[in-house]
Amino acid sequence: MPDSALQEKRAKLSPIIACYRDAPAVPIMYERLVAVCAKSGCDYEIIFVNDCSPDDAREVLAELAAKDPGVVVINHSRNFGSQAAFASGLRIATGDAAILMDGDLQDPPELIETFVEKWKEGFDVVYGVRVQREATRTMQVAYKLFYRLFRATSYLSIPLDAGDFSLIDRRVMDALKSLPENNLFLRGLRAWVGFKQTGVPYVRPERMFGTTTNSLLKNLGWARKAIFSFSYVPLDAIMALAFLMVAISFVAILFQIVARIFLPSLVPAGFTTLIVLILFLGGIQLLCLGIIGSYLAHIYDEVKRRPPFIVESILNSPKAKKES
Repeated sequence: MPDSALQEKRAKLSPIIACYRDAPAVPIMYERLVAVCAKSGCDYEIIFVNDCSPDDAREVLAELAAKDPGVVVINHSRNFGSQAAFASGLRIATGDAAILMDGDLQDPPELIETFVEKWKEGFDVVYGVRVQREATRTMQVAYKLFYRLFRATSYLSIPLDAGDFSLIDRRVMDALKSLPENNLFLRGLRAWVGFKQTGVPYVRPERMFGTTTNSLLKNLGWARKAIFSFSYVPLDAIMALAFLMVAISFVAILFQIVARIFLPSLVPAGFTTLIVLILFLGGIQLLCLGIIGSYLAHIYDEVKRRPPFIVESILNSPKAKKES
């Protein structure tokens, strides 16, 4: 939360933009960010994270950094994903607040002005709420279902339809950087750290250039990471399923005993029933093993303690500026 001293001085914003296949959008993003920071009365430190984009983003960003010392460029050694890109930017950001954005211009920079107003009112986190997105009907329904399923299964109160696009105060930035986990799902971690938060509704447009890098398989992977990071419901479901199967088995045994005594013609005979029951129980066991395996894989990734990203180079590094 900004204090009285921050209200008196000129605040500094650190927009962090995750870039992957977004080279044509970079110059437009830069111009719009500079304009909105000036309109908000804030200094800026624009951090572009090139997540090993296969287009000419490196050259475009290098040209921007050479022209404006307020532009910081982080080049990753390979593609680590948007969550790692945001974490990379947060690690070196020096602003009073950071703004997490995708580089495809689907997060409108002009909304930052409203974010800053809410921030100055005393909110530590201001996130965008997607009241509508320009996408296919199927994808719109899928995203809506995911957020509601995530909220229903999570042990946290997760805002509905809120992505990564957000302003986070320096205190929240420091709290997020202190978290040791490598399987990052920042919109969940943002809710976990707490502080005073609010949402701002907006319409999320389509990409201005190119096609989306998301796919159904990738989105399912996102959903899996979110649920296994912030929910114990799948494990609880295994326990409930086990009790249910025991109860069904007990009832079936009683029915078998009673039927053999009074109605022997109703008792199933032959191998067909046996095979069906074995396949049914085997399927349930494999499902349970899959759920447990997902949690184990999540734990395995964490205990290896590999860094979530590797930085190849930094242009206009804030640390170098400070030392000079």
